[in-house]
Amino acid sequence: MREALASLTLRGRAFLAAGITAVACAVVLGQPMLTRVGVLVVAVPLITALVVGRGRYRLALVRVVSPELVSAGQPARVELNLTNDGRTPTGALMLEEQVPYVLGTRPRFVLEGVGHGWRRQVTYQVRSDVRGRFEIGPMTVRVGDPFGMVELGRAFRTTSSLTVTPRTVRLPTIPLGGAWTGSGDNRPRAFAIGSAEDVTVREYRHGDELRRVHWPSSARMGELMVRREEQPWQSRATLFIDNRVVAHRGQGVASSLEAAVSFAASIALHLSQRGFTVRLVTAKGEEPGTAWHFREAELNTGPLLEALAVIQPTVTTVLDTAWLSEATQGGLLVAVLGAVEEADVDVLRRMRHHAVSALAVDLDVAAWTAPLAPASDATPLLTRQGWRAVALRPGDRFENAWQELGRLSGRGASGGGESQSAEVGSR
Repeated sequence: MREALASLTLRGRAFLAAGITAVACAVVLGQPMLTRVGVLVVAVPLITALVVGRGRYRLALVRVVSPELVSAGQPARVELNLTNDGRTPTGALMLEEQVPYVLGTRPRFVLEGVGHGWRRQVTYQVRSDVRGRFEIGPMTVRVGDPFGMVELGRAFRTTSSLTVTPRTVRLPTIPLGGAWTGSGDNRPRAFAIGSAEDVTVREYRHGDELRRVHWPSSARMGELMVRREEQPWQSRATLFIDNRVVAHRGQGVASSLEAAVSFAASIALHLSQRGFTVRLVTAKGEEPGTAWHFREAELNTGPLLEALAVIQPTVTTVLDTAWLSEATQGGLLVAVLGAVEEADVDVLRRMRHHAVSALAVDLDVAAWTAPLAPASDATPLLTRQGWRAVALRPGDRFENAWQELGRLSGRGASGGGESQSAEVGSR
C-alpha cells in the first residue's frame, strides 16, 4: 500500500488533494453534501492504490537477441516474449527497454488487456556503428490502472549481450609466406635423432582427449604425452596489434587505433578463409581464447572477432614478449603497428626472428592529428629489421595496402634495406 501511494500519478495526487480540500471546506462551511463529495473523491485514488498494490502479477520475460555477434553497422533483432501467469488482470502495461545510447533510442511499448494466461511477443531492432560488447536490458514495466490514478514500476533483472565486431573489408588474395611452417601435429619431421615414436608425440595440453595419451612415451618422459597424428596439421599465423595509448592518435571512431582494429579484423578474417589457424596478440600478450591449441580445424573467426570487438587501449609503454618462445616459433606473422619508437626495435627484431615470414602495416599516426603533415612512417626501420612493411594514412584503402604487401612478398625483401612504402590511394 505504501508503494502504491508513492506511485500515485499526477491525476491521482490531484484527486487526493481535491478531496481533502473539499472535506476541509465542508467542515468549515458546515456543508454535509460537500463532505460526501470530498470523501468520494479521496476514496477513488486510495481504493485504486489498494487494489493495485495488493495485486499479484506474475510477469515473465524471455529476451532473444539474434544474431548475438554482428558487424558494426549491421542490425540485430531483439525479440521479447512476455507472459502473465497471475490471476489478477492488469491495466495497461508500459514497457521500456534499457538500451545503451550507441544502439539507438530506448524502445517503449504499451500493452493492454493483460489477463491470466496472457502472452505477447514484441520485436525491435538495434544497430551500432561502434564496436564493443553491450548489455541490453533490464526491462522496466509500469503497471497502470484504468483510471490513470496509480502507476507501479517493476523491473526484470535479466540482460542479454550483443557483441558488435569491427568493420571489415574483403582483402585480395596475395602470396603469403610461412604456410605449413608452424608446429602442427601432422607435419613431416626428420628422424635424424631418436626414434619415430619420439617425434610423433607432444606434451599434453589442457583440453586434449585422454584417449590420445601415449602411455609408453609418458612413462619414459615422466609427463603426459599425446599422439600427434590424430590432430590435423594447419598453417599458423600470429596477428599482432599494437594497442598502446602512446602508439596512437585521434579520438573515437576516427582514431588510428580504430583503423588498426578494423584492419586487423579484416586480416584475421582473410587468413582464416585462407586456411590459417590464427591467434591474436596485443601489446599485453596473447589474448585468452585465441590460442592456437584452442582452435578447431574448421573455419571459426568468432573468438578472434570477439576479442577485437572489446580490445581497449592500454597504458603500458613496453611491448610484452612472453608469447615469444621456441614452442611458438615459425609460421606467418602479421603486425598492425602504431607509432614505433627506438625502444621497440629490439622487440620487433625478436618478433621477426620467431617468424618464417613477417608482414607489417605501419600506421602513420601523425597524420591522424595533422592530415597534411609529411609522411613519418616507420617502414624504413621495419625493413632494416627484415619486415615487409607498408604505411597506412587516414583515407587509405585497406585493400590497396594489403595488395602492396603482396607485391613486396612476391618479389622478396630487396633494395638493401630501403623503405618499401605503399601508395595505397584514398578510401
